[in-house]
Amino acid sequence: MKWVTREYVHVDRVACPWLIRRFIDQNAVFEFVPRDTDPATITDGIPFDMKGVELGHHGDKCSFEAIIAKYGLTDDPALLALANIVHGADVKKDMAKTPESAGLEALATGFRLLCHDDHEALELEFPMYDALYACLKKRLSQST
Repeated sequence: MKWVTREYVHVDRVACPWLIRRFIDQNAVFEFVPRDTDPATITDGIPFDMKGVELGHHGDKCSFEAIIAKYGLTDDPALLALANIVHGADVKKDMAKTPESAGLEALATGFRLLCHDDHEALELEFPMYDALYACLKKRLSQST
C-alpha cells in the first residue's frame, strides 16, 4: 500500500513510517508531497500527518498516536512509551513530557541536515527507532 505525507520529514513523519512498516504494512511505500498539497487530492494512497486527515494531529495527539489508536496497537506498553517520546519531540509545548523527547528532536534535526531526501532520512532513522523501541521493551520488562 502507498502512504502519503508532506515532504521534509521530521520527528512525526519519520516515526509514523517506522510504525507503519514495523506494525501495520511491512511492504509500505512512502510518497512525499509538497507541504501545501490538499489531502483531498490524494486518490492513490493513505494520507498521514497532513492537515485535516484521520491519521493526523487531533486535539493534543500527534499523528503517531492517531495511527496507534486507529490500528489498535494499544496493547504494547513499549509502543505506548515510544508514543509519549515521539509526542514530546513533535509537540514543542510538551517537550518535557519525557527525558528522551529532547534528544529525539535533536537527532531528527541532525538527520534532516545530513540527508539528501526523505527516503534517505527514513532509511537512516529507522534503526534509531528500532533501538529506542528495543530499549523501552527491555526497560519495561525489567520493571514488572
